[in-house]
Amino acid sequence: QVQLVESGGGLVQPGGSLRLSCTASGIIVGIEPMAWYRQAPGKQRELVATINYIGRTTYADSVKGRFSLLRDNAKNALNLEMSRLKPEDTAVYYCTVTNTNDWGQGTQVTVSS
Repeated sequence: QVQLVESGGGLVQPGGSLRLSCTASGIIVGIEPMAWYRQAPGKQRELVATINYIGRTTYADSVKGRFSLLRDNAKNALNLEMSRLKPEDTAVYYCTVTNTNDWGQGTQVTVSS
């Protein structure tokens, strides 16, 4: 059984940074295709970043150059490093396992002064 737990969200000022973590059980993060999505109030869920089984990453244009995906194999976690945050990054962030369509419960990120 796959379980995903996101953490690391919170309130941050514009221009600040946050690290989101998705800690998994039931899969090996180091070899599993995964992704982060986000959903802002009143908007559809959108893809933020993906990582394939060999570690190749892709990013939405809106976050390219500001967000990075990193695997933490020791903790069996997938981290989303976010920098130069903008108010439009405010959303609930979710991680998911591509092949099994399992999702975490989400973590709230609010970017506001």
